[in-house]
Amino acid sequence: MDLRIFTEPQQGASYDDLLRVAKATEDAGYDAFFRSDHYLKMGSASGLPGPTDAWITLAGLARETSRVRLGTLVTAATFRHPSVLAISVAQVDQMSGGRVELGLGSGWYDDEHTAYGLDLPPIKERFDRYAEQLAIVTGLWETPEGETFSFDGEHYKLVDSPGLPKPAQRPRPPVIIGGGGKKRTPALAARYADEFNLPFVGPDFAAEQFGRVEDAAREIGRDPKEIIRSAALVVAVGRNDAEVAKRAGVIGREVAELRENGLAGTPAEVAEKIGQWREKTGITRLYLQLLDLSDVDQIELIASEVAPQLD
Repeated sequence: MDLRIFTEPQQGASYDDLLRVAKATEDAGYDAFFRSDHYLKMGSASGLPGPTDAWITLAGLARETSRVRLGTLVTAATFRHPSVLAISVAQVDQMSGGRVELGLGSGWYDDEHTAYGLDLPPIKERFDRYAEQLAIVTGLWETPEGETFSFDGEHYKLVDSPGLPKPAQRPRPPVIIGGGGKKRTPALAARYADEFNLPFVGPDFAAEQFGRVEDAAREIGRDPKEIIRSAALVVAVGRNDAEVAKRAGVIGREVAELRENGLAGTPAEVAEKIGQWREKTGITRLYLQLLDLSDVDQIELIASEVAPQLD
């Protein structure tokens, strides 16, 4: 089971905060450090000192880390033109020595688009644009050097692009797709995804959605085993009940609710629940949503007392 740390810096974090957590993630032996791609806080959090751009952050972390993989859950297709996104991610992949992964979604958070003047089309158009972005980003990366890439879509048109720069990983960095849509999402995952992620859902729904992705892959002649299954769950792990309650309180959640919908409890309890998830859904990768970025101790606790129980 790959364990990855997943952060939500729009809730209030500087680059230095993220650097500290990323380094702790690497030092503790985790597989990857991921962050969200949002420009506006959610809920009652202050959001101070303000948003940090996902790919600028990851570019910095690429030079400050050496082993841990880096990526987004997930970059919004509404934020960047797909050609610009392909260039940015390829450059960060080069800067990291080939450690980048792109989680790409259609975009959804209305208030953040309104606050910063970003277009958020109706859901059908948004998803149509998202599908074209996946085709363009992967197409640019996979175009052999010396050849050109063109795309004639409803929303984007590219003519004779050199498809440069190339990422360090060939033919391209892994692409992560997720979501609960029953038709188009599994179809896009079957075509483009190296990993399918389900954040903050229950194992029963996850198993059903993984099954849809598997069916969609078979329909186009792709081996479903090529697509990694993963989930994301919020964590509040403590050495005893008092520590669990303290960590839940800091992030404004109830322990009982977190036990039901996330990963809350002692290391033994959390390891058991992860095992149940693995048995029910077949996941081999888990993103641990760390909402208190000052809590480096929890990162180390999970690595030392939960991870060894998952072998």
